Amino acid sequence: MKNYFQWIIKGLAMGAADVVPGVSGGTLAFILGIYERLLAAISSIDTAAVKLLLKGRFSALWQHIDGTFLLCLFSGILLSIFSLANVISYLLEHRPVPLWAFFNGLILASLPVLLRSVSWSAARLLLLVLGIVFAVAVGMLAPVQLQPAPYMFFLAGAIAICAMILPGISGSFILLILGMYAPIMLAVTELRFTTLALVAAGCLVGLLSFSRLLNWLLKHFHDATLALLTGVVIGALYRIWPWQHNQQVLSPWQYQQLVANHDLLPAIMAVIAGILVITLLLNLERLFNTAENGAR
Repeated sequence: MKNYFQWIIKGLAMGAADVVPGVSGGTLAFILGIYERLLAAISSIDTAAVKLLLKGRFSALWQHIDGTFLLCLFSGILLSIFSLANVISYLLEHRPVPLWAFFNGLILASLPVLLRSVSWSAARLLLLVLGIVFAVAVGMLAPVQLQPAPYMFFLAGAIAICAMILPGISGSFILLILGMYAPIMLAVTELRFTTLALVAAGCLVGLLSFSRLLNWLLKHFHDATLALLTGVVIGALYRIWPWQHNQQVLSPWQYQQLVANHDLLPAIMAVIAGILVITLLLNLERLFNTAENGAR
């Protein structure tokens, strides 16, 4: 039972990250140590799973796709997205600096754990640098504005979900670049189920295809892939630097002169909160074990 609660809580964290343009739910999955299991579970939805379904072997199918893990995780993600969409939208508009600072704290606190997970060599350090460069380059892309046709919701879902499961690359930011973030968020808040169904169908197609590629890379080039993904996570810090204007990185004091109040004290507090939250999430299993032993 404690595992179920852990997975739901980690799903809540992933969903909150997915709502923010610039932060990836995949980053949280990677940081929290469930990334490889998530990819393996998604990749197991294959022809073997279809055969089990057609034969009516539902229990075997559930075990094959690691169904309990996926159910708990995606329940947390969906609950977080639908409950926090309005709150996150408000913070992005009215208090963006503390919000970005919070996610900076999450990533900064997790970096020692990520760096220790790789056996480093010169080639893997090069992959780390390439990951950083790639993430920064994506973060420098400029958003567009458009009037979306229905099919674009499907394509946007397919593209964004690939980014969402790639640590360091925000699916929400990709939607922003494509000009689809506002229309999809509007569909979420107004519960436009036809539009959401198109997005969900695109997400399903993108998820099943891209997860297989990442899962294969982790199986055959484990540490090299982790080094590249860690670089992407580090590079994501450029995109979520709290004091930015027109994609230009500023100091807090430049931001106050050009944009608005720098909110330095709230930002520092938000960074500390982010560090505390990720520390708590990283130690969920130990905390559950302590609580269980105390109950005995």
